[in-house]
Amino acid sequence: RGVCQRTRAPGKKRSQPERAALGFREGGPGMFVSGWNQTVPTEEAGSMAALLLLPLLLLLPLLLLKLHLWPQLRWLPADLAFAVRALRCKRALRARALAAAAADPEGPEGGCSLAWRLAELARQRPTHTFLIHGSRRFSYSEAERKSNRAARAFLRARGWDWGPGGDSGAGSSGEGERAAPGAGDAASGSGAALAGGDGAARGGGAAAPLAPGATVALLLPAGPEFLWLWFGLAKAGLRTAFVPTALRRGPLLHCLRSCGARALVLAPEFLESLEPDLPALRTMGLHLWAAGPGTHPAGMSDLLADMSTEGDGPVPGYLSSPQSITDTCLYIFTSGTTGLPKAARISHLKILQCQGFYQLCGVHQEDVIYLALPLYHMSGSLLGIVGCLGIGATVVLKSKFSAGQFWEDCQQHRVTVFQYIGELCRYLVNQPPNKAEHGHKVRLAVGSGLRPDTWERFVRRFGPLQVLETYGLTEGNVATINYTGQRGAVGRASWLYKHIFPFSLIRYDVTTGEPIRDARGHCVATSPGEPGLLVAPVSQQSPFLGYAGGPELAQGKLLKDVFRPGDVFFNTGDLLVCDDQGFLRFHDRTGDTFRWKGENVATTEVAEVLEALDFLQEVNVYGVTVPGHEGRAGMAALVLRPPHSLDLMQLHTHVSENLPPYARPRFLRLQESLATTETFKQQKVRMTNEGFDPSTLSDPLYVLDQAVGAYLPLTPVRYSALLAGDLRI
Repeated sequence: RGVCQRTRAPGKKRSQPERAALGFREGGPGMFVSGWNQTVPTEEAGSMAALLLLPLLLLLPLLLLKLHLWPQLRWLPADLAFAVRALRCKRALRARALAAAAADPEGPEGGCSLAWRLAELARQRPTHTFLIHGSRRFSYSEAERKSNRAARAFLRARGWDWGPGGDSGAGSSGEGERAAPGAGDAASGSGAALAGGDGAARGGGAAAPLAPGATVALLLPAGPEFLWLWFGLAKAGLRTAFVPTALRRGPLLHCLRSCGARALVLAPEFLESLEPDLPALRTMGLHLWAAGPGTHPAGMSDLLADMSTEGDGPVPGYLSSPQSITDTCLYIFTSGTTGLPKAARISHLKILQCQGFYQLCGVHQEDVIYLALPLYHMSGSLLGIVGCLGIGATVVLKSKFSAGQFWEDCQQHRVTVFQYIGELCRYLVNQPPNKAEHGHKVRLAVGSGLRPDTWERFVRRFGPLQVLETYGLTEGNVATINYTGQRGAVGRASWLYKHIFPFSLIRYDVTTGEPIRDARGHCVATSPGEPGLLVAPVSQQSPFLGYAGGPELAQGKLLKDVFRPGDVFFNTGDLLVCDDQGFLRFHDRTGDTFRWKGENVATTEVAEVLEALDFLQEVNVYGVTVPGHEGRAGMAALVLRPPHSLDLMQLHTHVSENLPPYARPRFLRLQESLATTETFKQQKVRMTNEGFDPSTLSDPLYVLDQAVGAYLPLTPVRYSALLAGDLRI
């Protein structure tokens, strides 16, 4: 199904059947699924309130009769407080969605959730600062106008002719657009019939006009232009694909093909490194735009210059209004166990749910949020930017994180909330003392992947402040929030939380890579303190949308007959532990994927790149723990192809050109043959446990020295320097 609603006549509100199809039917099942899931119908509000009060009535007899429950019951007030906040958040989001469903389809507030929320903020808080980037500041009204210009530029590439200045033209051209059929998952069909004026020329040459619902990929650094183009694409009824900026060559082309991209917008500073890829991009028939001035290759125009000639008035909401709230509107690439990145489908519903993220975290509209995460990640774009839109706050956006500049930025912009990944906090605590780190106004750090030791050092040095650790997956239907601030935990497994956001921990066999099942074939829940696989029920109210491409990409992500015949659960692929107080702690990732620098690294992808070298015969890639670093660093065991020798310079050049920085192996181990299991599978667990200590391993070892930009022999001296933090990997 497509992402645009074009069948309603202008000025006509949605009919009751339409509203029901969208999940907006009053008094009926609502639209809240997934990481912020489960329906909370209006008429159930009273019964839910009674349900929340019931534990208070039962508290005294429980304490008297079952004192062993005290470790969990002591957190009941915090559990109740968060449950109330979550229910209020859901009701507020549902009210917004109902208002959008009833809005005039010709107006901006009748569009998709991004379009109507931005229009709403531009009306309610026009002069409030939305974005700070360097010396530039943008209010909510400016953000609305900038994104309107972007939407009109993209609509012109779809064949619309707004006329000079772009303030008109929604008449005759628009009539044909409203009659167009909805766009399906494969962006094709009616776009060719919409060609008109200079649309093709402005889109970069010989490429066909963009069809309704077509996918446009963004290869841009974090900055205001990224946001205006993303918002503009949403308003124009086009899908966006966030491409990781480090991808080139084969991985880049794979990503563009997998999401069915019909256009690519890239930063001018990337043109030099992308030059070898341009012939392949043109062969794919892509519209090619540069997001800024400069010397551009033939057939590539400056999209920002095109935007400047367009009007900044609102575009009709019906262009972006989804036919179904679960329609795909965005692709975010995530590395999976299949190797190459996969295009996770992000629905309009998930965009709406992420508007509630900061409200759940206790952030307010007068807060100033510091965001230095890549926008092509869910953490940066959906939680950071969309979460900020949800509360109407201010975001300080950094194109690149600087530990040395962080506290000065916080002082300058009066930052109150910092969104992190664990590595960023480690960088900060490893910095020398700075005057700016005292007297700041940061009261809350929100993020994921913070190790307990770094957590303690961070709070002790930079506090008083609260750390709010979270857990979630881009494509997942479950999320957890450590709303109590318990050090080292990622959330709570209280019955209240699981009633609102259901999930379970089941026993998992690391050897077989499968859940453990009982005699009836059902999975077995874990006991307190026992690592278990985190799974969440999949239903109409809590869907798993999967990935662009074939169904085989989602293989292993769905488990059936988990607790009863016919049920279906989403498999997160992560092992967590629930202690006797009900706190959840991250344990490890299953399979061959490990995490480094805040990124998931698929060993199969790295191995395939290394195996392309003619002097390597076999490769085994795995992750090893490095003291003082978050996650696991990549290590590759190598077997040479006779009669070749190891060419470290060529190997370094090869991985630098074909792998993003976080996926490049930090250690190499040269072996005569690879260890395998009885079933001829590579021994990853054993190799991981053996590590990279040259005093215990007789094999030649090498380390990637980032300062030198080369692989060097891992001598005892370099090993000691690494442990002391003097060798940067």
